[in-house]
Amino acid sequence: MNYQPLAERLRPKTLDDYIGQKHLVGPGAVIRRMIESGNISSFILWGPPGVGKTTLARIIAEHTQVPFYTLSAVTSGVKEVRDVLERCKQDAQSVFSKGRPILFIDEIHRFNKSQQDSLLGAVENGTVTLIGATTENPSFEVIRPLLSRAQVYVLNPLDKDDLLQLLDHAVKTDAMFKNLQVRVEQTTALLRYSGGDARKLLNILDLIYQSLAPGEPMVINDDVVTSRLQQNPLAFDKDGEMHYDIISAFIKSIRGSDPDAAVYWLARLIEGGEDPKFIARRLCISAAEDIGLANPNALLLANATFDIIQKIGWPEGRIPLSECTIYLAASAKSNSAYMAINAAQQLVAATGNAPVPLHLRNAPTKLMKQLGYGKDYKYAHDFPGHFVNQEYMPQQLHHPQLWVPQDNPAENVMRARQQGRWHPDEQ
Repeated sequence: MNYQPLAERLRPKTLDDYIGQKHLVGPGAVIRRMIESGNISSFILWGPPGVGKTTLARIIAEHTQVPFYTLSAVTSGVKEVRDVLERCKQDAQSVFSKGRPILFIDEIHRFNKSQQDSLLGAVENGTVTLIGATTENPSFEVIRPLLSRAQVYVLNPLDKDDLLQLLDHAVKTDAMFKNLQVRVEQTTALLRYSGGDARKLLNILDLIYQSLAPGEPMVINDDVVTSRLQQNPLAFDKDGEMHYDIISAFIKSIRGSDPDAAVYWLARLIEGGEDPKFIARRLCISAAEDIGLANPNALLLANATFDIIQKIGWPEGRIPLSECTIYLAASAKSNSAYMAINAAQQLVAATGNAPVPLHLRNAPTKLMKQLGYGKDYKYAHDFPGHFVNQEYMPQQLHHPQLWVPQDNPAENVMRARQQGRWHPDEQ
């Protein structure tokens, strides 16, 4: 007989056995009310692996009185979708039908645009109720017309209490564990390696069970878990949602001037297997966007960091990454350069191709000189202080202020210098 994994043996069949996601399936919560009433509307379940998306769909399938179809976006193409939708249409039109058929699509984010488009009509005209499951942000991976027809519900990683409840349930109720002497001595490593993923926790228990010698008691502690796994518990999908969440936390910690948090998120990126060049590129962007003119040396250090990690390699490259991260986080902050280019691009988009003033144009030919190109241009280096007051913007724009210096020592000096150049009488 084929061995059935523990995660499958313990997959809940009712909401009472379902662990976690109380905001969706707890008493009075939205999905529980749908299931209890039998009125299921289209929705998409978004959350990391192992938090109960597929299980929730199976519970709905068990309790609903309507036809329930399942597709996996990994193995199904447009043809399979159309075949299922045709069967759903026949079911919906049947006199024996008790309601709209439900179509569950696992990993719906793997469907391309044409595959998702093929679902639209059936969802819109009520032929089928769609339930999708995805580990990726639906805003990026699901087409907008489909999103507008389906509510998105977020499933969270299981917390410590949820995982301990699951552990207790597994030890006490699983048929293969009942006949064993099971001792739970420590759970720190088990919870850490599980990372909020119920399937991972059950797979770890399964691995420990299968490694037992005949008659050996099943002991769960940090040493046993670590020795059995021999793997990095922090690896993440570099194209997935967690990747973007961690890099976002990293940059926001630098922007927020918290070097401790910034180095922590840097460590998460490193331990998760992130490409060091990607981290260095983000440091360069942060140096320009968030530190900017308050400390121009930050951009030089970030660029040097990008260069040096390609020379010294890994793992030593983590040291200059740490140095640069701490320097940027502790540095004075200014986004005036970032704000200025945003304002300038908005002005260009609003005003179009305003002509370059004649005195600023180059005049390489006699005709251009006759037309006034370059006429009356004043060469700044011919004047005291290498400055002369003249207009450098298209006249019809009335010279709006795009760069607004911020309050830090470096930009205060720059502000005073500019004030002395352009408005000396106001000093």
